[in-house]
Amino acid sequence: MKNLGKMMKQAQEMQAKMADMQAVLEKAECSGTSGGGLVSVTLNGKGNMKSLKIDPAIFNSDDAEMVEDLVVAAFNEAKRKVEEYSQSEMAKIPGGMQLPEGLNLPF
Repeated sequence: MKNLGKMMKQAQEMQAKMADMQAVLEKAECSGTSGGGLVSVTLNGKGNMKSLKIDPAIFNSDDAEMVEDLVVAAFNEAKRKVEEYSQSEMAKIPGGMQLPEGLNLPF
């Protein structure tokens, strides 16, 4: 029974640390750019888009597909950075809570 109490306490501590981590991730921001800086996307640490900036110069083109591709590329770069940041923050939690490959918490 003593071990069960200890496990419950550890689970509660881990839950509190995860809640703190969620708050940290909510405040973090990662940006991705494409087209030499023509398009910039900023995501918070949970993967939600905070901003999208598009240089007006690319609207002089009739190539909407190019603009769409630049937005997607910038978003994907920002998303990759968010995932890297999230994994590095999770590694800081004592006890080494390692997430299985492909499990993309917190989103």
